[in-house]
Amino acid sequence: MCGIVGIVDAGGVSLPLYYALFALQHRGQESAGISTYDAGILHKHKEQGLVAEVFNREILTELTGKVGIGHVRYPTTGENQPENTQPLNFSFKGHVFSIVHNGNLVNSKELSSDYEDQGHIFATTTDTEVIAAIIARELTVSGSMEDAIILCMQKLEGSYSVIAMLDGTIYAFRDPLGIKPLCIGKTDSGYMVASESVAMDALGAIFIRDLKPGELVRIDSDGISYRQVTRSSHSAFCIFEYVYFARSDSVIDGVLVYDVRRKIGEMLHNEAPVNAEMISPVPDSGMAFATGYSEASGIPFKEGLIKNRYIGRTFIMPTQKLRENAVRMKLNPVRGHIKGKSVVLVDDSIVRGTTSRRIIELMREFGAREVHFRVGSPPITAPCYLGVDLPTRNDLIAHNRSPGEVCSCISADSLHHISLEALIKATGHSPEDLCCGCLTGCYPLRISGELSKCRDIDFVNGSYQTRLEL
Repeated sequence: MCGIVGIVDAGGVSLPLYYALFALQHRGQESAGISTYDAGILHKHKEQGLVAEVFNREILTELTGKVGIGHVRYPTTGENQPENTQPLNFSFKGHVFSIVHNGNLVNSKELSSDYEDQGHIFATTTDTEVIAAIIARELTVSGSMEDAIILCMQKLEGSYSVIAMLDGTIYAFRDPLGIKPLCIGKTDSGYMVASESVAMDALGAIFIRDLKPGELVRIDSDGISYRQVTRSSHSAFCIFEYVYFARSDSVIDGVLVYDVRRKIGEMLHNEAPVNAEMISPVPDSGMAFATGYSEASGIPFKEGLIKNRYIGRTFIMPTQKLRENAVRMKLNPVRGHIKGKSVVLVDDSIVRGTTSRRIIELMREFGAREVHFRVGSPPITAPCYLGVDLPTRNDLIAHNRSPGEVCSCISADSLHHISLEALIKATGHSPEDLCCGCLTGCYPLRISGELSKCRDIDFVNGSYQTRLEL
């Protein structure tokens, strides 16, 4: 997941970066960081913790400059260690360089091994440093940052949205399949790029558009320019951005996430209606799904669970024990709403099943007569290699279990997952333009030991017309 942002604004960037990271906090809760550039000096601050814990007014005042980037981290590649906190910052040959990354490279081990053989030393275990090493090496050869990024993109395999800051210029680029989101906006006196449009809403910036897959954007004090580096026969947008990761009020690749989730809820009712007395979401991600289910069914929407707003997302907590312990603190049933009632409980997904089972147990403990579980994604049966910390197949409750067996495991009265066909239809994208690997076990690029449906990718800028075989 991770949330990234880059801003060039004549009015200063530390506070705008802070507000943007607040808007992207749902994408990562492990750590946060900001780097700014001012008159040849790189100012930086990063720590483990939430945005509000990492920064204060004094720190932000010291982050001077009109150019900067920021990051909130959700760990996939790289351990939960302080040195992996981003932005990663470097200085070389009279330049200062900072980089943030959302995604996951599937060939990072091979790349890091190649560079270690050439004498490069890595200070972190994150694949972001691999990207930085490639760019720095190519920059010393070509002398052009844009050419260095193009050469870097030829080496990378996997998902990546990257924002890099070289001196006073920001460069942002997106992988050729567009697996991870990235969009562009206009601030009062500059431009910005961010993982989601809500970061722009938080600043009162004007949303321009999403970066195209394989596109490179350059932003400096003179404005913004675009360069299409690659063209692919199809995209592979991550379908879970629409199911869970993105905020409901974000626009991801031209589609309002809330509308997708509401449509999924309608389709859930059409596929598996229930004669119940109330529809209740698992907050917050289940809200839009439950709204759509209620509208389609005519059954009243009523909150059966109230969320403690000071507890973060349990899915992205680093250990299973923390996830289980957080459920009771995070969600409290409303006894007066659910006692003696037949309830349709609507959630975004089931991963390991332990959280779902605990929630249903809480509903029964507080008097629910029946709990019917409706899920806004198909069963998750395979791991994700492209930026989501899904467990191995054996840890996924739907792996090698029928829906009836999963229903028994989570102690629901009935269980229904949205069909893959309905989910894809709700996104408005064609099946060929979505990555559904965690749902189907078939991935949009080559991964050792897995099925794949590869895309043809051409490098189209300058002399780079090489076909990349994935």
